[in-house]
Amino acid sequence: QVQLVESGGGLVQAGGSLRLSCAASGSIASINAMGWYRQAPGNWREKVATITSDGHTNYADSVKGRFTISRNNAKNTVYLQMNSLKPEDTAVYYCNVEVVSPRRDEYNYWGQGTQVTVSS
Repeated sequence: QVQLVESGGGLVQAGGSLRLSCAASGSIASINAMGWYRQAPGNWREKVATITSDGHTNYADSVKGRFTISRNNAKNTVYLQMNSLKPEDTAVYYCNVEVVSPRRDEYNYWGQGTQVTVSS
């Protein structure tokens, strides 16, 4: 079993910053890709940013230059630094982690979601 605990969401004014964290714990041998996704009311869940085990990153066009994804492999934690936030960034943000178990099986896990609200 693997648990993901997200933190860092909240209410911020447009132009402000927030930092999200997602820590994985449990039966983990290693972690492959980690990422952040978001879902606004009435919309599909969309990818925000991903990072591979060796640090390669990929961003949605809408957040390039404003958001930065990073990870701490020793802590099994992924971060999302969000700067210059806009009202359209308002959504529930979910982390996603690809875990390799001690038996070398691969599993995909989602965090519980954290609300980010940007006021204009």
